[in-house]
Amino acid sequence: MTNQSRRQFLSRGALLGAATAAAAVSGPAFSGEMPQKWDETTGLLIIGTGFAGCAAALEAHYLGAKKGDIMLVDKMPTPGGNSIINGGVVAAAGTDMQKKDGIKDSADLMYNDMLKSGGGLSHPALARRIADESVANYEWLRDKVGVKFKAVVYHGGHSVKRSHATMNNSGSGFVLPMLEKLKEFGIEPRLRVIVDQIIMNDKKEVVGVKARTGYRFGKENSGKVVYIRATKGVLIAAGGFSQNVKFRMSQDPRLNEKFTSTNHRGATGEMIMEAQEIGANTVQMDWIQLGPWTSPDEQGFGVAPLFVESTVGYGPMIDPETGKRFIKETGNRKVRADAIVAIGHPCLIYTCEANVMGEIVGRNMTEKLFDHAMKTNVVRKFATLKEMADFYKIPYDQLEKTNNTFNEYMKAKNDPDFGCQFFDNSKPNVEGPFYVVRLWPRVHHCMGGLEINDNAQVLSVRGEPIKGLYAAGEATGGVHGMVRLGSVAVADCMIFGRIAARHMMKN
Repeated sequence: MTNQSRRQFLSRGALLGAATAAAAVSGPAFSGEMPQKWDETTGLLIIGTGFAGCAAALEAHYLGAKKGDIMLVDKMPTPGGNSIINGGVVAAAGTDMQKKDGIKDSADLMYNDMLKSGGGLSHPALARRIADESVANYEWLRDKVGVKFKAVVYHGGHSVKRSHATMNNSGSGFVLPMLEKLKEFGIEPRLRVIVDQIIMNDKKEVVGVKARTGYRFGKENSGKVVYIRATKGVLIAAGGFSQNVKFRMSQDPRLNEKFTSTNHRGATGEMIMEAQEIGANTVQMDWIQLGPWTSPDEQGFGVAPLFVESTVGYGPMIDPETGKRFIKETGNRKVRADAIVAIGHPCLIYTCEANVMGEIVGRNMTEKLFDHAMKTNVVRKFATLKEMADFYKIPYDQLEKTNNTFNEYMKAKNDPDFGCQFFDNSKPNVEGPFYVVRLWPRVHHCMGGLEINDNAQVLSVRGEPIKGLYAAGEATGGVHGMVRLGSVAVADCMIFGRIAARHMMKN
C-alpha cells in the first residue's frame, strides 16, 4: 500500500473508530427484527457450503448432532462456493506423505512461515491453532471424508513442500467427497437461501436469522421471507468480498473494476456486513491479496495457477520488455503480485520440458488440465529460446544472458540476486522445448474479515464474544496478516469450521 493510501486508510479508520466507539457505548445499532413466530428451528445454522461450512456440518454430525440439528444454507444455485474452484491443495506440516518424500517439517516451522509471510500481523493464537492442527486435519480429510491425495507440492513463501494436492488438482477433490458424506448422513445443503439479517434477543445473543428462500442471485428482491431459529448458534462460512468492487474499494481504493477476480460471482461479502450491523468487529480489511499466477489469456481462476506455482524454482520470471528477472520467483504472493503490477504490463514465467514433464505434469497438474492449457494457449510451447523471444518481442541477447545466469544459480542452488529457492530435482533450462505463461494479477483473497477468537467465536467491537455467533474461513480476518500462504487458507477454513462446530455442540 502506498503512503498516501495508508494515510487515507488511517483517516477513515479514525472516523470509523469514533463511530464504532459510539456504537459500543449505546449497544448494537441494528439487531434484526424479532419475529412473532419462527418459521423453522434448527440447532446449528451454517451459512455457506464451501470448505468451512461443509467441514463444520460433518464435524457436528461426527459429534452426535442429529439430522434435524444441522441446517446448511447457501445463496447460490449450486453448492461449493469459491472452494469448489480452488486449486485443490491443503497445507499440513509433518505428514506421512512428507516423510515418504524425505521432507522434514513441523508445526513450528509452518507457524513461523505464517508469521513471517503475514508481516507480523497474523494473530498468533489463530495461526498457532492452524499449524498445530494441520496434520490432524489432513488425516481427518483422508480417513473420515475419503479425500484422495496424490502428491506434496511447493507453494511460494513456504520453507518446504507442504501443500497436499488432491488427485484432480481441484477444490472439488475436497468439496465433492464432503457433500457425498453429508448426503450419506441425510444432510443436504439448502440452496438459493440468502440471509438478510442476523437476529439478536434482548440479551444481545444471536438466536437466528431472517432469510429468503427461492432467492435468485442478481435479482435482489427475489425469494420468500422466512425466520430461522438456531438454538446452538449461527456460523458464518460465506467467504470473502473479492467480487464486491464497491466494498473492496472502500478498503483499498486501488482495486477498482479494472482488476477482475479469481472468485466465483457470489463472493460479495454480505454476511460480513450483516455481522457488522449487530456490532461485530472487523480486522485488517484492507489487506486484499492479488494472485500473481493468473494469466490474462483466460478468465477467473483458470488453469494457469497450477502450472505457474509448479514452475517457481524451476524457471525464471521475466519482464518481456527487458528480458530480465525482477523478483524472487519463490517469494510470497504479495511480493510477486506487487512487482508485476509495478511493472505495469503482463510478465512471463517459463521452464524447459525436462522440468515440465518431470515435476509439473502428473505430479502437480493433471495431463487433462495441461492439455487444456496448451489448446487454449494459456501455456505456449516454443522449440527454442530464440523462437520464444521473437514471439513475445523479448530482447534475445538479454534473455539468453538471463537464462544462462539463472541456470548457473540453479546448479549452485544459490541465487545471489533475488534469493530464489531451488529444488533437488530441478533441471537447468538448457534444451528446448520451453513452456511459457503470461502473468497478470487478479483479486484473489481477502485476508481481512470478522475478528474471531481461537474458538471461532465472533468478537464485538469491545473485544467480547457475541454469544451464538461464529465465523470461519475467508469471512474472518487476523489469521494470515498481510499475506496468505498458498494452501494455508484451505486448512484455515476446515480447521476453524470444525472448531466452530465443536464449540456450538457444547451449547
